[in-house]
Amino acid sequence: MVSGNERFIGGAPRHPRQDVERREELALGQAPHAVLFGCSDSRLAAEIIFDRGLGDLFVVRNAGQVVSSSVLGSIEYGVEVLNAPLLVVLGHDSCGAVAAAIDQAEPDAAPLPPHIRDLIAPIAPAVAATPIVEGHRDPAEVGRAHLRDTVSELLAESELISDAVAAGRLGIVGANYRLLEGRVVPDVLLGLTSD
Repeated sequence: MVSGNERFIGGAPRHPRQDVERREELALGQAPHAVLFGCSDSRLAAEIIFDRGLGDLFVVRNAGQVVSSSVLGSIEYGVEVLNAPLLVVLGHDSCGAVAAAIDQAEPDAAPLPPHIRDLIAPIAPAVAATPIVEGHRDPAEVGRAHLRDTVSELLAESELISDAVAAGRLGIVGANYRLLEGRVVPDVLLGLTSD
């Protein structure tokens, strides 16, 4: 995945395994080499930023990469049923969900619609843990704290995921995507991390 991201950054993607033959090959099943759990932001399509093709990644996305029951079930499916050896948790800069969580920490914050409020609620601990400097919280720091919290929550909430890491069958990489440069920067590494 690192080499694919380097190709993307350099403007020389190969667009591998995106042809008719690959489509036909995958019609009977899939065996992705990684599960990717990331934000649903339209600016970071996993297969593009890692220069991957059909069947390479099992992608789970929602705004702010917030853990939920459906997220856990989807990741567990990728790990247990599809036997993916790598889980990448991908945050990014300029995240709207992080910005909304920071805004909601202000005493005069306007109320959000209920579903958006509930979606960003798990980001609030990262906001609270990030110091206020010159009257503001650094969104990048909040995003990094939330990324680390997300990895910890996945391990705490899913015995299947934590057992797979402990058994050496699953590596986890928590990383941040830098929108302007296109670079994925690892922040948390657990278990097997080769690729």
